Amino acid sequence: MSRRGWVLFAAMCVIWGIPYLLIKVAVDELHPATLVLARTALGALILVPIALATGQFRGLRAVWRPLLVYTLIEICGPFVLLGYAETHLTSSLTGLLVAAVPLVGAVIARFSGQRERLGPWRLTGLLLGVAGVAALVGLDLGTAQVPALLAMCGVALGYAVGPVILTRRLSDQPGLGVVAASLVIAAVVYVPVGAWQAPRELPSGDVLAAVAALAVVCTALAFLIFFRLIAEVGPARATVITYVNPAVAVLLGVAVLDEPFTLGTGIGFVLVLAGSVLATSRGPVQEAAEPEPEREPADEVSCRPFGAAAVPEP
Repeated sequence: MSRRGWVLFAAMCVIWGIPYLLIKVAVDELHPATLVLARTALGALILVPIALATGQFRGLRAVWRPLLVYTLIEICGPFVLLGYAETHLTSSLTGLLVAAVPLVGAVIARFSGQRERLGPWRLTGLLLGVAGVAALVGLDLGTAQVPALLAMCGVALGYAVGPVILTRRLSDQPGLGVVAASLVIAAVVYVPVGAWQAPRELPSGDVLAAVAALAVVCTALAFLIFFRLIAEVGPARATVITYVNPAVAVLLGVAVLDEPFTLGTGIGFVLVLAGSVLATSRGPVQEAAEPEPEREPADEVSCRPFGAAAVPEP
């Protein structure tokens, strides 16, 4: 990997590791629906002009139905459920639970008609991941409200199903166009409830800063950097950030919000991440036999990453 690739990779690991901290700060004063509205609307205001200027919306009209379904499953549902969960759970714990998304994705791939085989390598990963989630639930969520845990299950399911829709129905569309259009749709969906539940008084400076960072850095800027990362290192290597983001979430939660680092967090962290890596890998033999093909130069903004991989945005 080039020096530029490492810089982009490190940036994405941090940028998509901090949303859990920012969401935790924001939901102290904002209803989750209001937070989703503000985040998606501001993100759309930044990305839509770029998408229009680069012709990223061409062809989206023909796929509006799967685009709508993708938006509801990948953004509208998980964003508000994640906000609700963080009103009851720590940011570090939610970050670790979201790390189980690759495990859910591996199961969905196996039973959704894709040519995926759960060999010993992947099966071991799934078992480790399940054990990690069980450790988190048993040791850290013993006194937590059940609805918050169910909300995180919905988040994991949405983030795992979303990429399936992308790869099957939207893989031939420009990635930036899909993201920008999805943010617009999500903002429109949440206008009624988000505006209705908005606070009557202006939130504190910390909350406003958290919302701005979520929209500008963790949404708009994040996708622009992510597309450049894919153009630089390819989609397969780019997805490795999925395994680093939870570590960033845990470190920030402990260091900034003084959240406890419990036994369940430590055990679950190791097991969930190890299980995710194994469950989504091809195994050592296959990886050696199938080297990554040479990539053609790609346009950094208009590259299409979703046909090969998709990383859920927290």
